[in-house]
Amino acid sequence: MAVDLLLGLQWGDEGKGKIVDVLTKNYDIIARFQGGPNAGHTLEFDGIKHVLHTIPSGIFHDKAINLVGNGVVIDPVIFKKELDNLEKFNIDFVSKLLISRKAHIILPTHRLLDAASETAKGKAKIGSTLKGIGPTYMDKTGRNGLRIGDLELSDWKDKYRSLANKHESMISYYNVDIQYSLEELEKEFFEAVEALKKLTFIDSEDYLHKAQQGGQTILAEGAQGSLLDIDFGTYPFVTSSNTTAAGACTGLGVAPNQIKEVYGIFKAYTTRVGSGPFPTELFDEDGARMAKVGNEFGATTGRPRRCGWLDLVALKYTVQINGVTQLMMMKGDVLSGFDTLKVCTKYNYKGKEIHHLPFNIEEENVSPIYEEVKGWQEDLTQMTSEDQFPQNFSDYIKYIEDFIGVPISIVSLGPDRKQTIIRN
Repeated sequence: MAVDLLLGLQWGDEGKGKIVDVLTKNYDIIARFQGGPNAGHTLEFDGIKHVLHTIPSGIFHDKAINLVGNGVVIDPVIFKKELDNLEKFNIDFVSKLLISRKAHIILPTHRLLDAASETAKGKAKIGSTLKGIGPTYMDKTGRNGLRIGDLELSDWKDKYRSLANKHESMISYYNVDIQYSLEELEKEFFEAVEALKKLTFIDSEDYLHKAQQGGQTILAEGAQGSLLDIDFGTYPFVTSSNTTAAGACTGLGVAPNQIKEVYGIFKAYTTRVGSGPFPTELFDEDGARMAKVGNEFGATTGRPRRCGWLDLVALKYTVQINGVTQLMMMKGDVLSGFDTLKVCTKYNYKGKEIHHLPFNIEEENVSPIYEEVKGWQEDLTQMTSEDQFPQNFSDYIKYIEDFIGVPISIVSLGPDRKQTIIRN
C-alpha cells in the first residue's frame, strides 16, 4: 500500500492535529516524520481539549498504531509528561505507541544551548521555542547525537556525559547569563529516560516497509508548516528540519514513489508565531479581530500569533513544492462578520509585480497586492453539510480552488472533530 501524507502549508498552527484525528479511522498507522516538542497539535472532542507535542495525533483511536519516526527529535522529559497526561484514557502505549531507534534525543544541555544562543542574538533572535530543537539537529548533522537506540546499549550514559560536557563548554562560549542547575535537570531527564525505555523501540523503516507489503494503510504526519522548512521556508526564521513532503521520505524511510495522496492544510487567513517576515500581516482592528475570534495563541509556547489576510502566492508555492493533491481549509468560521475579505494574489517585489515567492520577502523588498472578495455574516460553526454554506463562503472556497488549482476536500468550522465538513 502507498503512504498518504498530511502537512501544513503555512507557518504552522494550521490545524494538522485535528485533521489527523479526523482521518485516523481510515488508517492503520499514523507516523510522525519530523520536528519535536516545538510542535503543538491540538485535538478537541467530547468537550475536552488535548495538546500533543511529540506523540502522533492518532493516539486516541483504539485501532491505530502511532509511530514516532527517525526524523523526529525527542525530549524524554516532555514525552513523559505527555504520557502522564494521557494516563487517564487507559491507552496501551506499549503496543499502540512505537518509537524509531534512529530518532535523536534532546538533552537538557540542548535546551540550555538553545537559550544561550537565542539570548546572545539580542534583537536578531529568530523566535526559537527554546525546546533544544536546533542544537539537537545540529548534533545530528554533526554526527555527535544520542539516539533512542543508544538507550539499549550499556555505554549510553558515557555517550551522554561526553556530549553534555561538550555542550557546557559551548554554553560558556556565548558569555551570557544563563542560570541553571544541571544536576536538577539531569535528575528529571534520567527519570524520564527510564519511563521511555518501557515503551517499544523499533527499526521503523523496516517496520513500515513490512506494513506496506502487508497492505496496511499509513498516514505520515508532519509537524511545523512548510514555510518553516529549513530549505524552502523563510530562512533563517525557520525550524531545523524538512517540514515538506520530502521530509516524510527521509524522516520515515519511505521511498518517494510510495507517496500517494498529499493532504495540505491551511487556514482561511494567515498566522505566524515568533519572528520573521509576514507580507500580509495586519496591525489594525481586522488583525486583532482574527486573533480574538480565532483564539490565536501558540499551542506550544502560548505566544500570541500574528494574523493577516490569506496569502495565495505563498500558498501556491507550498502546494507546488509538496505536490499537494487535496487541500483542507481550517477556521473559515473565524472570518464570519467581515463585509469584505482581502486576498494576496501577487507581490510588488522591488518595484515589479511577481507571482511567486522570491528569495527574500522582508517588508523592504515585498508588499502584497490584494484582490477583494465579499464576506459573509452567517455563523458557520453549527453547519453540518456543504449545502448549508452561505453563497459568499462557497464563492470564497471556489476562488481559492481556482487560483491554486487543487480541490478543497475538507472544510473545518470549529475546533471539535464534529465541526468538519467532508466535501463531495
